[in-house]
Amino acid sequence: MDKSMLGDLDALPEEDKLRMTAMINQLQIRDTRRCFTDCIDSFRRKTLDKQEETCVHRCAEKFLKHSMRVGMRFAELNQGAATQDGADSTM
Repeated sequence: MDKSMLGDLDALPEEDKLRMTAMINQLQIRDTRRCFTDCIDSFRRKTLDKQEETCVHRCAEKFLKHSMRVGMRFAELNQGAATQDGADSTM
């Protein structure tokens, strides 16, 4: 897995890093299976035909964009929680 996809996990405790990595791996496996099931019709040849290739590309792109958006939203929520914690501790 590309470590840049994980963002800045260095700030997390080791247990949380492992849990986050496992969750990301499971999502990748799920998305790969889904794209394969949706796009590959048969095993006529050892390479994908143009229609299958286009389908897999679109499917993977869709899940990648979704994952990126979820990651950004998670970071926004995490930042908001950190800001809230900081405001609470100054009172």
